[in-house]
Amino acid sequence: MTIQTSKLSDPAVRAFVGAVNAHDRDGFMALLTPGATMSDDGSDHDLSDWIDREIFTSHGHMEVDNESRGGRDLIARYSNDTWGEMRTKWHFEVEDGRISRFETGQA
Repeated sequence: MTIQTSKLSDPAVRAFVGAVNAHDRDGFMALLTPGATMSDDGSDHDLSDWIDREIFTSHGHMEVDNESRGGRDLIARYSNDTWGEMRTKWHFEVEDGRISRFETGQA
């Protein structure tokens, strides 16, 4: 069963999912700390390049199925125009209400 974005526990993660689903790149970037980092399937990537390719130009969308660790770990069905839909895991590190790192990959 999908968890509504508005019901996600962690405010920064809730805003992250909302920005992805609204295709709001500026809002997304405002959620990140300066120097934020990310990884996909265990490999670090240039954050700006990755989000443009995997989220914003390919119409990324998240449907969250499960959350744990106070809402900072998610299992979600992620879809975009490039890869279709896949089951993914997401891990977030949050500092002072902003995301300093996120890690994603297939679940």
